[in-house]
Formats: sequence, structure tokens, C-alpha cells
Amino acid sequence: MTSPAAPARRVPEAVHRRRWAILGVLMLSLLIVVLDNSILNVAIKTISTPAPTGLGATQGELEWAINSYTLVFAGLLFTAGLLGDRLGRKKVLVGGLAVFGIGSMLAAFSGTPAELIGFRAVMGLGAAFVMPATLAVLMNVFERDEQPKAIGIWAGGVGLAIAIGPITGGLLLEHFWWGSVFLVNVPIVVLAVGLMLWLVPDSRDPAPGRIDPLGVVLSVAGLVLLVYGIIKGGQLADFGDPVVLGSIGGGLAVLAVFVVAEARSDHPSVDMSYFRNKVFSAAIGAIALVFFALMGVTFFAVFYTQSVRGYSPLETGLLLLPLAAAQLVFAPRARLMVDRFGDKVTTTAGLLLLAGMLAAFAALDADTPIWILEVIFFLMGAGMAHVMTPVSVVIMQALPREKAGSASALSNTFRQVGGALGIAVLGSVLSTAYRGAVRDELGVLPPDARHAAGESIEATLALADRLGPRADALVAAADDAFLHAMHVTALLGAGVAVLGAVVVAVFLPGRPAGPGGAEADGKLVTAAESADG
Repeated sequence: MTSPAAPARRVPEAVHRRRWAILGVLMLSLLIVVLDNSILNVAIKTISTPAPTGLGATQGELEWAINSYTLVFAGLLFTAGLLGDRLGRKKVLVGGLAVFGIGSMLAAFSGTPAELIGFRAVMGLGAAFVMPATLAVLMNVFERDEQPKAIGIWAGGVGLAIAIGPITGGLLLEHFWWGSVFLVNVPIVVLAVGLMLWLVPDSRDPAPGRIDPLGVVLSVAGLVLLVYGIIKGGQLADFGDPVVLGSIGGGLAVLAVFVVAEARSDHPSVDMSYFRNKVFSAAIGAIALVFFALMGVTFFAVFYTQSVRGYSPLETGLLLLPLAAAQLVFAPRARLMVDRFGDKVTTTAGLLLLAGMLAAFAALDADTPIWILEVIFFLMGAGMAHVMTPVSVVIMQALPREKAGSASALSNTFRQVGGALGIAVLGSVLSTAYRGAVRDELGVLPPDARHAAGESIEATLALADRLGPRADALVAAADDAFLHAMHVTALLGAGVAVLGAVVVAVFLPGRPAGPGGAEADGKLVTAAESADG
């Protein structure tokens, strides 16, 4: 009996031989993009401290320092993916890394919160060209049978960055000024560019799409208006304010125009026909909901560990290690669960585990044994790993190889938009709940200081330092109010994760029908290709 012929290789032999080294370079490039946000997470309390230690940033300014990066990142990913397909992914990667490095250097020497917000936007511009290109190059240097394993390792790199970031940030903040958390990116960028020029082959789409400037403008404008309204509502503790309603309504209207324009365009940034594939749409939605919940929770977890529990930035970084370690361990192995149980069961279980751990934050108080927080973080990381790896494979294999840049851009856009909205929405819920809980205790402050002091626990503690003997009562009230706000916010985040579990349970495919999932994969690609063209 004749054995079946081996599938024809689509990757040149010279590239195939060095594919793992190339993956290492791609992960280094990915590392600095993810590392930056995870470093910033432990630095936000320091940046909120008045000068000369920090910049005296308010909670709203801190949210913008994070979201100016993510919104520019998300808004330009579509265009960056298309430019990579058109100009060559290697060229776009190198250019993006250079811009990211320049933005990092400028951010390190910011003199005001406004400057930091602006330079973070420059970093987001560079990162937008790095993230989709790494995954697109990966899809072009690995054969289809090795892609799930490579994507699992790539996703594990995110866990590595989450582990390295907070610890690196904590060490830097103990020995240097807050700007060092950005300056550390520069030597990594130099190393990554050198390795990129040496090892990584260039690739492009033989039939790239046209650039869609209208779509870029509409998507960025709509997201900025929406997020501004949400953050402003949290600052004012009044979502009925005309400015807040106008901004949120205007943002939603602009995004609606964006969807209509993209559906009618013959060269859209986002091909809306992709979303006719329910599997693809569910996977994209799951990524957005996971990062909505995770980024919002990470934002308040840092204040819980540092402001309420009194841990240093370095100790906070070490406390986050179980979250990162779990992702690092489980992300490359999640495909084994998919092989045995299918995408539906694996991702639904992962999201439900994540939801349970987010809800567990509602049980934490100022005296909870710290090992309980460590268990929560570890199980959160395990849950995320069993969501991110399977849905990343589904998304990347749902479209033809030539559209790898577009698939990667869509995946990362929804990840960033979900994260930005998570910080904005959950941050605003945290701010509103905190202000409501601490309002009565702020009567000891001068009338003109009460509003600013009620915006965040850091603002309250900064003013409490000036009260002398009356400070202890206000600090205790601030801790209690923050814990109440954290509990409310965590339960909302858990609800979002449950919603994600429902979406994937309904729409993702079950256990593969054929050997190795070949039949299921084939059906998925056929559906996507027919939607694509």
C-alpha cells in the first residue's frame, strides 16, 4: 500500500531551517511592546505621586497615559497591517521598532502628564507597525502543521513579558527615576533591529489592498471620543453630564459611520465580510472581552497592592509573577487541550476560570493573606492561556495565508480596543464607586480640595499627608472606600468574562471531526475564503 505523499512545502528551505531563530527575534520584538505596558502597570502609582518623585498625574491622566498608547495602536493596526502586506513586513517591523524606541526616549524625559500622554501616543504609533507584522511573518515562515505550536510559543512570549515587566519596573523604580521604565526600551529596540536585519526574511501580499485613510480617521476619532466620554464620566462621577453624553454619543455615531463606510468601500481597512464567519467573529469577540476584563482589573490591582497593602513597586512586580508564570507554562500547551477537547470546551473553561478569579477579588480586604492573591493571579493566568492560544490559532487560520497581516491586525486591534475600553469603563466605575464611598469622609478637607481628593485613593492619601493628626481616620476611610470600589469593579469584570464564555460556547467549533482537526480546519478556511472573496 502506497503511503500518502507528504504535503508540499510552501516555505523556502533556507527560511524553514532558521524558522525557530526567526521566531525568537519576533518574540523579542513582541516582548518590548507588551513589556512597556506591564512595566507601566507598576509605575502608575509612582507617576501619580507629586513632583519630584512623579508627575502628580490624576487618575484620569493615568488612564490617558495608558489609553493614548492603546488607542493610537488600535486605530492604526489595520493600516499598519496593509502597509506591511504592501511594502514588506520586515521593513515595517524595523521602522515600527525605530519609532517605538524614539517615543520611549521622549516619554522617559516628560516634564508633565500631558507630555507623557503625547509621547505614549508616539510609542503606540510604532507599536502598531510591530505587533501585526510579527504574527504575519510567523505565518509565512512556518508550515500550517507547525503554526499552532509556533503561535502557542508566541503567546507564551506575552506571559514572559508580563513576568519580566513588573519586576524590571520595580527594580528600576527602586534605583532610578520613573522615566527609566521607558528608557529601558531603547537598548532592547537596538538589539531587536540588528537581529531583524540579519535573520528575518521579507514577505508581502502579492495582491495588497489599497490604504483607507477615511477608515483610519473615523476609527481613531470614534474610539477617542468614546473613551474620552467614559473617562470624563468617571472623573465627574456624573455620566449624565452634557459633555460626557455628547462625547460618548458622538463616538458611537462616528463608529457607526465607520462600519457603514467600511462595508461600502472597495478598499476597506476592515473587510466586514470576514465577520460573516461566526467562528471568526466569536474568536475576535473573545479576545476583546478577555482584555476588557484583564486590563481593567490590572489597573486597580496595582493600587490595591501598593496603596492599600503597602507593597513597593518591586514587591508588586513579584506578586504578579504567578499570573505571568501560568501564561508562560500553559500557553504553549493549550493546543494539547484543544486537540483533546476542542476549541469550544477549552476556551469556555478558560473564560469561566478567569471570571471566577475576577469575582474572587470581591472577597479580598486589607488583611487577606497574600497567598490567596497569588493563587488568584496564577489561576487567572491559566485561564487566559487557555483562551488566547486557541482563539489566536482560529483567527490566523480562518483567513488565507496571504491575508495574515489583516488577520493579525484585526486580532490585535480588538485586543487593544478591548483593553482600552476595559481601563476606561472599569477605571471609571472604580472612580465613581470610590468617590461615592469616600464623599462623607472628605468633609474634613477644604471645600475646594474635596473634588480632587475624591478622584482616586492616591489623591486622597496625598492630601491626607498634610492633615497631621486627622490623617489616620481619612486614610482608613480611603482604604475602605477603595476596597468597596474594587469589589464592585471586579464583579463587573467577572460579568464581562462570563459574557465571553457564552459567546464562545455558542459559536466556536467543538472537538475536531477529522484526524488532527483537519476536517474542521478545512471547513473553517473554506468559509473564510468564501467570505473573503
